[in-house]
This record gives sequence, C-alpha cells and structure tokens, in this order.
Amino acid sequence: MIVMGPQTRVFCGGKNQMIRMIRKVIRTGLTTLFLVVSCLSVAATPGQSVGPIEHAHLLGALRLDGELFHVQGLALDDRRIWVTSVDQTNHRGYIHAFDRASGQFLLRLELTDGDRYHPGGISISGHSIWVPVAELKPSSSAVLVEIDADSLQIRRKFHVADHLGCVAASERTLVAGNWDSQLLYVFDLASNRLVKVVPNPSQTHFQDMKFVGGQLVAGGNVSWVSGTVDWIDWPTLKIARTLRTGAIGPIRPFGRGGPYTGEGMAIEGRELFVLPEDGPSRMFHFRLDV
Repeated sequence: MIVMGPQTRVFCGGKNQMIRMIRKVIRTGLTTLFLVVSCLSVAATPGQSVGPIEHAHLLGALRLDGELFHVQGLALDDRRIWVTSVDQTNHRGYIHAFDRASGQFLLRLELTDGDRYHPGGISISGHSIWVPVAELKPSSSAVLVEIDADSLQIRRKFHVADHLGCVAASERTLVAGNWDSQLLYVFDLASNRLVKVVPNPSQTHFQDMKFVGGQLVAGGNVSWVSGTVDWIDWPTLKIARTLRTGAIGPIRPFGRGGPYTGEGMAIEGRELFVLPEDGPSRMFHFRLDV
C-alpha cells in the first residue's frame, strides 16, 4: 500500500489505591532522576564523549514534515530522505520518503509481511533500497527486501531464520545484523546465498550500517545514554576507528531522548546524518573532523 502525498485521570477509592498511586509516582520520579544523572555523567566523566558526537560539529537539523512512528533506519539519495518506521500499536511497518531539501513528505510504502512488521536499518546500493523486515522478537524470522528506488517494486527477497535489524549493501555483498547486532550475516548477491555468520567485532548494538569506501560504517547504542559510530575494515572486520556519541537528552516518552546514534544513521564522506527521534523527527547533520 502506497500513500501519497492531557488526558487527566481522576482516582477515587480507598486508602490502598492511594498508596499504590503514591508508590508509582515515587518509582517514576526515581527512574527519571536516575536517567538524568546518568546522562549528565556520560558528558562529564573523563574519557567519555563530550557533546553530541565526538570529533564532529553540528551543522543543523531538518524537521521531517510527515507522519512517522518508531523510527528505525535512514538512507539518503540525491533527492530524497528514506526512513523506516514501525507502528507498534497496529503491527505495521513502513518506509517513508521525504524531500531532501525541504523535509516535506513525499510517499510511504507498507512493508508488513504477516508477523514480520519491524523494518530496521536500511541501505541504498545503486537504484536499490535494502530493508530488513523482521518479527519483533529475537531468534525469530526476517526477510531482506530489495526495493527499486524509482518504481518502489520489490525486486527480490531473502528469508532468514533470525531477527535482522539492520543491513549494509554494496554491489556484491549484504551484511545484516541480528537482534542487538550480536551476529553479522553475510550474503553474496551474485549467487543469492548466505556465505557466513560472524560475531560483531564491536560491543555496540548496531542500529544502522552502511558500506562506505571499502569499510563498514555502523552506528548504534552502548547504553540508554551513549553510543558509537564504528568504522570496520572489510572483510577483515577489524575496527579502524570509533567515535563515541552522547545523548540528545534524558529518556522521555514517545521516542524522545537517548543516544544520537540510537536509531537511523547515514554518512556521505565527512557528512554524518542521524535520526534519533520518533515522529515528529529531526535529521541532525554533523561534519566530522578530518
């Protein structure tokens, strides 16, 4: 399917109900306080990243003007911003396109495949967009979908007996990370087959990854308030460079807060783009130091 184009609750009852309510408020307050302190600690502790992304300068943020759900992946071409998101309430998954210059909504394509409704981190290779669509649980199932970026027609699919949450695509190779990217699945596109499964060389839970200049560049979270961007040599899988990332703010409802690299990431040379927020979303643009 392609689409173009306070509440206040009053509590009444006895003493026990009031006590339960008070306890809930206290627990919520303590949790929020802990997260705020943790966020401040990440920025202040020696050896940790200071600022949003280590060795990077924030150039601006573009608001994406259109409906998005829980954001997952980000990819860019010359004209468009591609974003995957999952509607967890209705168990539906989508890929959305926005105008790269203005952030205006262009279209969306539904990717739901039965119990598989969770699209993950995405990549563009040539005129193809590769998207993993998985069940929303570990050790489950997924399908890697190749979409024609112009016609939005499905070119081919790979079925995998595991949850896959992100994929990097080159002309001949796909690398997909499973739940928390503990394992990397490597596919050969010439033969349309799975070649090998290898451990992730990084401790980061990759959310989005890309092939860039013969390296695998992947971003993700390490904790609720920190993450990294890793440059990994291919095919040796040795980590060549790591940039630490801080949090956009304390964790709040509706997808606000968390690491800058907690969800979508795209990179073009020294230009790094991240999409850490659920809708309404902003795409943050950073320039990396040489």
